[in-house]
Amino acid sequence: MQNKIVVILICLLVLFSSCDSNQVFDSYKTVSKQWHKDEVITFTFKAPDTINSYNLFLNLRNNNDYKYSNLFLIVNLNYPNGKVVTDTLEFQMANPDGSFLGTGFSDVKQNKLWFKGIDKPFVFSENGEYKVGIQHAMRENGEVKGVDNLQGILDVGFRIERPEIK
Repeated sequence: MQNKIVVILICLLVLFSSCDSNQVFDSYKTVSKQWHKDEVITFTFKAPDTINSYNLFLNLRNNNDYKYSNLFLIVNLNYPNGKVVTDTLEFQMANPDGSFLGTGFSDVKQNKLWFKGIDKPFVFSENGEYKVGIQHAMRENGEVKGVDNLQGILDVGFRIERPEIK
């Protein structure tokens, strides 16, 4: 009987220690076998408030089929009033030796990439429903035409966090 109680307590400890108290919104969408250049992956969410600052992240899972050392993304942040802010972002995906950045023990790596909040606090300026659209903008070196079908990106996610209190 005492062993069962110890096991239950350990399970509860693991469960509660793995909770992420900073998370406000966290969602992923799976990419088909290839991410087509015209496919926009969207996330819709309500602003948590218009007072506090937040960190916004793009989350990506890639595998060894991803053949580039970086990744260009076009990200649209659609405000409730219709305003749209578009950013073109570049993220480093691999070390100079070709090994992928990110976390993970298998050939799948997860990357948590800054979108908003890194250089200055991001505060949602309006209450209501926001939408984030994420599209890849990869090109081969020296080519004008973009990569039609990007391989190796498995999942794309969007995350909102409360900043860590220091």
